[in-house]
Formats: sequence, structure tokens, C-alpha cells
Amino acid sequence: MKYDLNLLPVFVALMEERSVTRAALRLGMTQAAVSNALARLRGTLQDPLFIRERYSMRPTPKAEALAPVLASALASMDAVVLGQQAFDPARADHQVTIAPNSYVEFVLVPRLVARLSQLAPGIRLRTLNFGTDLAETGVSAGDTAMVLGRIEEAPDNLVVQHIADDGLACVVRADHPVIGNRIGKNQYERLKHVNVLPSGRLRTGVFQALQRQGLKREVVASVTHFASIPEIIAATDYCATLPRLICQRLVQDRRLKVLPTPVDLGSFPLHMAWHVRYRDDPAHGWLRKLVAETAAAL
Repeated sequence: MKYDLNLLPVFVALMEERSVTRAALRLGMTQAAVSNALARLRGTLQDPLFIRERYSMRPTPKAEALAPVLASALASMDAVVLGQQAFDPARADHQVTIAPNSYVEFVLVPRLVARLSQLAPGIRLRTLNFGTDLAETGVSAGDTAMVLGRIEEAPDNLVVQHIADDGLACVVRADHPVIGNRIGKNQYERLKHVNVLPSGRLRTGVFQALQRQGLKREVVASVTHFASIPEIIAATDYCATLPRLICQRLVQDRRLKVLPTPVDLGSFPLHMAWHVRYRDDPAHGWLRKLVAETAAAL
């Protein structure tokens, strides 16, 4: 039996997107062309492959069994082709899309942009928000180069690399009327707090760290980004519990002071994840190494 290899990317896109419309957008095809390719796949494999439901398409058991095999085969083909291509960062001229969470965007992306300006000035960096759903970033489809943040329960088609760890510290205004050079547990629990609620799993990590140590706090203001914290803290008697790498940036602000948390709240990991098809891509490998080195230097 002869197989049309052009149908394989269509199958993988349908498997990951669960939608003819989204698969067509991803592949740069019309919906009619994707529907026609699906019909041919069904005929070749003698299976419906996908069952239409109200909001998506559910893969059949045969499609579920084929998916990892075909995805691996396409990744291997990509590796053979891309592995033969040399990459010169100084001469590169293209756009790279990454999806950092707000924490990574604050502490790592500025340094990454500076490194790129020196080593690969022709690479243009674009960031997307890393929310609670990895699929929304495009990394699961391979459209986004990588996601950066705390990544748990990643799908099988992503490679996850641990690149750093961080802990937590407290920030109050420099002339706080009650807090001196340290914060006791009772003081911490009597203070009013500003909370950062970025999208993603960093939020869960901070809450769980406080809960593990039985540390309570009264949250009177919640914001979505770290950049607003200095202005709030400098104008109030509130306290913010933030990652230490964030605090390293804030310690330069004379209006603020950074103090250890009243009890050890442990650490949390920073991850980088990318689609398996980029495993042997020289350009992507160079970028991964640069990101890891930049994170290590923090």
C-alpha cells in the first residue's frame, strides 16, 4: 500500500488542534483542503480517526495509537533535514516567538534581549503570554519556539528542561513604621499584603508555600504584574511576598527594602519547554543554550 506523506502533517495538526478550522489555520490550508485530506486519511487507514463532538473532534482509539508514532516520525524527518543546516547567529535574520510567564518576562527577558542584541542582532524577539493553558501559547503545535515558567503535566510532544530555581522574599517600604530589619511571623500575619496573581502556575506555588508553613496573610490588593508592586509598596504600609530574583531588581529602589520571609518558604523551579520537532534544530538549539546560560547567570 502507498501512503501520501503529505497527509501526515494534517493528521498531526488535527490530533493536536482537535478542529478542522484551527488545523487549517496552522497549516496555511483551506478548511476544504483539510477536510479532503482527512477523508483521504480515513480511506487509507480504514478508520474514522476523529469523531465530531459539540465543540471539538474526539480521536478514535486507532488515531490515539497512531499519533505518537507519526509525530515521532515527522520529528525524525525534521531532525535529518534541519541537522544538515548550519546556523550562524551573527547572520541570522528572523523572528522568534517565545511565551514567558510574567515573572520570567520581568527577570529574564530583558537580559535575553541584551544578549541577542550582542550575539544575534538580526533576531527579532516576540513574546506571548504564558497562561494557564499551554495549548494557547502555540508551543504544543510547534508554532511558538518555547515557553518559560513553571511547567507541570506537559504533553508528550514537549521537551521540558529545568534551568533555574528561585525562592521568596518580602518587600516593604524603606521607612515602614513597624518593620525594621526583619519580619517575625506574628508581624507578617498582622500586616496587610499585596498579592501578585499572574496567569500560570507561579500563583499556585506561592500559595502552596505559605500554606505548607501555616503562614496566613490578609490580602487587600491583587495585581496581575510585578511591575506595579514598587509603586504600591512605596505608598503604603503593605507587604509583598515575591520571588527573590524580582526582589534583586527592587532592592535598587531606595523607597523599598527587601527582607527574608519570616519562615523558610522553600524554592520553586523555572522550566523551559519546546516541541520535540526542534530537538535537533541548530538555530533552536543555539537559542535554548542562550536562554539556559542567561537564566544561570541570574
